[in-house]
Amino acid sequence: MEIIHKSANRAATLTQQLLAFSRKQIIKPEVLNLNTLINDMMKMLKRLIGEDIKIEILQGGGLWNIKADRGQIEQVLMNLAINAMDALPKGGTLTIETENVVLGKGYAEGHLSVTPGEYVRLVVSDTGQGMTDDVQRRIFEPFFTTKEGAKGTGLGLATVYGVIKQHGGNIYVYSEPGKGTTFKIYFPRVKEAEKEFERVEIQVLPRGTETILLVEDEKEVRELAAIVLSELGYTVLEAEDAEDALKMVQMYHGRIHLLLTDVVMPGMSGSALAKEITECCPEIKILYMSGYTEDAIVKHGVLKNEINYLQKPFTTYEFAQAVRRVLDSYEK
Repeated sequence: MEIIHKSANRAATLTQQLLAFSRKQIIKPEVLNLNTLINDMMKMLKRLIGEDIKIEILQGGGLWNIKADRGQIEQVLMNLAINAMDALPKGGTLTIETENVVLGKGYAEGHLSVTPGEYVRLVVSDTGQGMTDDVQRRIFEPFFTTKEGAKGTGLGLATVYGVIKQHGGNIYVYSEPGKGTTFKIYFPRVKEAEKEFERVEIQVLPRGTETILLVEDEKEVRELAAIVLSELGYTVLEAEDAEDALKMVQMYHGRIHLLLTDVVMPGMSGSALAKEITECCPEIKILYMSGYTEDAIVKHGVLKNEINYLQKPFTTYEFAQAVRRVLDSYEK
């Protein structure tokens, strides 16, 4: 539970991908060591990408420190891992490497925006399907996606690119169809010492045994939320959109106690979905979540006032409390 609590608190920033790319975020830089950060994320990454994909970690010795926003660098790693998972539908290997490198004038002349100097290189590679040259040229564009239908927003790698650039770094992709993909990221070295990461006292999280229908179109957000809810004792039904959720309601023979849905999704909105589901399941409770503020979505007519609403990003404790509060409430 400590692993889930720690990882989910950090993963709260992942839920703001659209907002992260559409405006320049305020970052909170601190001195970090990538080896330490990767070690802290390993158990969550393994659970997230599944048993069919092997993770290999090759850490450089005496790795230099960088100065970066911890949550955003974790977002980069998570997004790249999700990208690799999508490229490995039948399993394979995801490799994460770190090392110190010195980039000279010759390298800088061949790579725009690179300043000669000392860098920490992060390499994330997979043995997946690979990409064509055309896809590689567009891979960091906002809203560009190779995923079918509405399975992807096209913001994952665009967000990665934006975060790296905001930290004064550079990212390059190397790929061939059928031969996998490699992302190389360069962070400027800092000579400051890393501060010990503060350990926050873990609060007791409210638990339950009810069944929850979780509807979230962002895959990484949905899977992380499902992991937390499962660890808290709930039965979780996962749906990537409203259409998928409605099919699940028809197929599931037990009682669904709570609909936990994103507000803004491709196709049918969360509020329209809730209206349809309550017609066949009048006793179901509703909890909405969104990266937009409650005032903003009410103002634009997406939701009405006085609804159960949880704004992203949220901590594990806030998430668990909101779910329990709505389940225990008399009114939907």
